[in-house]
Amino acid sequence: MSKPLISVIIPAFNEEQSIGKVVNDIPRNIVDHVIVVNNNSNDNTVEVAKNAGAIVLDESRKGYGWACLKGIEHSKTLKTEIVVFLDGDYSDYPEEIPDVLAPIFETDMDMVIGSRVLGKREKGSLTPQQVFGNWLATKLIRLFYRAKFTDLGPFRAIKSDALEKLKMADKTYGWTIEMQIKAAKHKMKFCEVPVNYKKRIGVSKVSGTVKGTVLAGIKIIFAVFKYRF
Repeated sequence: MSKPLISVIIPAFNEEQSIGKVVNDIPRNIVDHVIVVNNNSNDNTVEVAKNAGAIVLDESRKGYGWACLKGIEHSKTLKTEIVVFLDGDYSDYPEEIPDVLAPIFETDMDMVIGSRVLGKREKGSLTPQQVFGNWLATKLIRLFYRAKFTDLGPFRAIKSDALEKLKMADKTYGWTIEMQIKAAKHKMKFCEVPVNYKKRIGVSKVSGTVKGTVLAGIKIIFAVFKYRF
């Protein structure tokens, strides 16, 4: 059986210091296309990503979800069969992509979440509010949707046909939890695998600010109840 076509989507906002490292560490013997979505950066993110060999798209509407949606639309034109999502700040380990993909190949999973909780985390890589937010959100998902997760981590892989069924809509902070809740509601086959995590390069646009932390927390809690009905 031939290898499915795999695309990696990386939303990026002012990641000139890290995006080249992320793209260069992606195992190209497995991944067919690397799509970096420039989300209104005002630094050299675009040039660095292009020089590293990525396809670069522009999405001027600021928001993690907007960038992901842009990348998904382009991945369809490439006939992508599996989509991997990865952050552009070099906090994830791109070389672990085969580990995240393995359950799709080996046990026909529809979606695989890379769990930072199950893996090894560098001290200080997750803020206390991120740790608490993950814990609370995953507990609520288990309570309301009977789905067991340990993390809302951005590093994940999903079959393109499954992703299409989810009809993703969130444009900002609620993207990851929306995908997990909808996968549970659709009774898809999903699992988690341990992934390692290190301190990001630069300052987080979400957890690095009080405003971002509060807005993300509100959005995530709201999402738990929004998709309940």
